[in-house]
Amino acid sequence: MIGHTSRRARQRSLTLLCGALAPLTAGFAQAPFAGAPDSVNLKRIFASSEFAGQSIGGVRWLDGDSYTALERAADGSGVNIARYNAASGTRDVLVPAAQLALIGDSQLAEDYQLSPARDFLLVFTKSEKVWRDNTRGDYWIIDLKRSSAHKVGGPTAAPSSLMFAKFSPAGDRVGYVCAGDLYVESVSGGAPVRLTRDASRTIVNGTSDWVYEEEFGFRDTWRWSPDGKTIAYLQFDMAGVRDYTLINDTDSLYSFSTRIQYPKVGQTNSAVRVGLVSATGGKTTWVKLMGDARQMYVPSIEWAGATHVMIQHVNRLQNRDEVLLADRRTGATQSIMVEADSAWVNVNSDVRWIDGGGRFLWESERDGWRHLYSVSRDGKDVRLLTPGDYDVVSLAGVDEKAGLLYVIASPTDATRRYLYRVSLASPAAPVLVSPNVPGTHGYNVSPGGHWALHVVSSFDAPPVADIVALPSHQTARTLVTNDKLRAALAPIVRSRPVEFFKVTVASGTTLDGWMIRPTSFDSTKKYPVLVTVYGEPAGQTVVDRWGGGGMLWHRMLADKGYLVVSFDNHGTPAPRGRAWRKSIYGAIGPLSSQEQAQAVQAITKSRAYVDGSRVAIWGWSGGGSSTLNAMFRHPDVYQVGMAVAPVPDQRLYDSIYEERYVGLIAEHPEHYAVSSPINFAEGLTGKLLVVHGSGDDNVHYQGTERLVNRLVALGKPFDLMVYPNRTHCICELSGTTLHVYSLLTRYLSANLPAGPR
Repeated sequence: MIGHTSRRARQRSLTLLCGALAPLTAGFAQAPFAGAPDSVNLKRIFASSEFAGQSIGGVRWLDGDSYTALERAADGSGVNIARYNAASGTRDVLVPAAQLALIGDSQLAEDYQLSPARDFLLVFTKSEKVWRDNTRGDYWIIDLKRSSAHKVGGPTAAPSSLMFAKFSPAGDRVGYVCAGDLYVESVSGGAPVRLTRDASRTIVNGTSDWVYEEEFGFRDTWRWSPDGKTIAYLQFDMAGVRDYTLINDTDSLYSFSTRIQYPKVGQTNSAVRVGLVSATGGKTTWVKLMGDARQMYVPSIEWAGATHVMIQHVNRLQNRDEVLLADRRTGATQSIMVEADSAWVNVNSDVRWIDGGGRFLWESERDGWRHLYSVSRDGKDVRLLTPGDYDVVSLAGVDEKAGLLYVIASPTDATRRYLYRVSLASPAAPVLVSPNVPGTHGYNVSPGGHWALHVVSSFDAPPVADIVALPSHQTARTLVTNDKLRAALAPIVRSRPVEFFKVTVASGTTLDGWMIRPTSFDSTKKYPVLVTVYGEPAGQTVVDRWGGGGMLWHRMLADKGYLVVSFDNHGTPAPRGRAWRKSIYGAIGPLSSQEQAQAVQAITKSRAYVDGSRVAIWGWSGGGSSTLNAMFRHPDVYQVGMAVAPVPDQRLYDSIYEERYVGLIAEHPEHYAVSSPINFAEGLTGKLLVVHGSGDDNVHYQGTERLVNRLVALGKPFDLMVYPNRTHCICELSGTTLHVYSLLTRYLSANLPAGPR
């Protein structure tokens, strides 16, 4: 569960036919909010394209020295796939719009993949949402030599019914999932070979259930072997996983329901197993995994050479990750390593093989910091590559020839991100590669590690993208400047840039924070405060990066006369060490809300212009939960709260997220009691607005309804806004996003008037 900007899917149950479900058709008209004529206002932010940034255009590495990009054809006839040499900038059109138009309209291309020999192109179009993302659609194969095309799945395949299609290593076949079963067919066409035949509403192969996609980010769950002879895949048996029912009251004469198999805390999970099947068809060999399949997770499978599959096997408590190698022929497994933690373990989603498959790179917090290790294939030789009291945020790339490892880190400032290099041969201090420009630097490193797509932004500056050489970081060319957006922003951010600062709370812990002050700020007066919060393990708010519309809304509020601030408490995923992140294990709410309240009290004491008697707090998703905890547990600090899509009772959320951070409810029900804000609702004294979408498949509206009952029983006044059938993002249908932020603005202004005193 993370911030609302990532939750833009309307969940739909898997159909058993190879076809798409009918979309919702009801419109929603909403009059624009008539905001004051501020330097930036609601309509400019949420109902215009004035602050829209440039896109990078589907840039991806073709090999170690060249990349491709989707570009509009010069004559406006469609979209080309252009190829660029990274060093020279030489450009040629690899796939012209005329060939892409063989699928009907080249502008419909949403994704693409070239075959290894670059003679065929696989194109994804007309996508539909399944769970969170648009993962089901149409696939086309274009024969680039013959300029012909055919639809994958054959003429009988229903529209938008295929998932996760990809070329075989030799490029002669394409595999895909349709209606929960796996298929393979020749790139030249012909009848597909069906590899599995047991899909149903409760069984799917090669794709995932709702909770794996949401919490592990694992949705495409099948893999070609390096030699193309075998396919490894996950099978999910969802029998016994109870349905959560979403009720739609608006889109037909009579209400109807959508059922989603959703395992809540302590309830039955899917049984997951790993299958190995010949790419030409035949019987599946099931990998021999120990333990009850419904009390274990398989959050990662990848081939470790042509003969074995690497499997991460995690217990339900999620404090033990056993790394296994499974034999392709027999399914027998060998345990090579166990990662364990007294709190929870982090799944390694980016395992890289080096030394010709003799070693792999592994991320671990075993010494108190998130570091990278080089591990021998048998797991017996484990070498630390990134020693020191700092966290590796992520692995960016590997240059084996030069013996270099590239990582994202920020050893001295948890609010920023930079690229560093370290030696693959021996542990050493990291060497900064990024230019020493404050902000967030992101990288897509080419195979071989000689080039990278570099994107940098900061809180006040939108992204710039360029191609850089590594390790020199010399810019070869700039792809995106966002000059138009910068010009629009200049008068907004120039006069009052954001301030990043540190604040010490009662325990002596220093928290990171930021503050936006009004353009007309007068330090001799006192201003009301709006705190924006997330506060949970899945999100960090105090990061120096471009924040888009949300950031502009906060600036608008600041110019109305608020101090807008944010703090990162213990338990947020800041690169400040294992102890920082895992100190909240077993009790997400108490420590985080305490530190948030103490941070407000600290800046009230240290900054004379902060009015501690006028403080509001707001957040979305986990931030909505943090808002409830703040209002209920610390009513002396906050006068107004706005909780959007919160989790009032942690027992109602999904099994993987809550059990990872709070533990198993059968063993520690008290953890859930002390962490759930609903149990502290009697503390409410201020003004509270709760906002939720009734179609939220992620954080169910059920929790808000229970909170309503609790507040009513306590005789507590509050305000409630429900958006019919909107999901966790509350962004579907015309006018919704503008309406949400207009509502929040009005509520804040009415209950905590802006302006200094």
